[in-house]
Amino acid sequence: MANPLSNRALPLSGPATDIAPITPDDANDLPDIAMALYVETGGAISVVTARGQTRTLAVADYAILPVAVRRVRATGTTATGLHALVLA
Repeated sequence: MANPLSNRALPLSGPATDIAPITPDDANDLPDIAMALYVETGGAISVVTARGQTRTLAVADYAILPVAVRRVRATGTTATGLHALVLA
């Protein structure tokens, strides 16, 4: 099958080229910076942004959070079913 993205620069506005489950971790960054997060079950989510800032916010069920994230912290995160949308 032909890949329409194979000979193009990947735009930061999407689409993501992969989606990966996230296990929140206070010490380790994600393998790739997420361009956005998908949340299945809402709650609080504590992240370290691509710029290195720690932020905690409330998200709803089935939310897409369009912010670049390097880490999802276990401390302060109650939302579940977290996935990273990445350009890889």
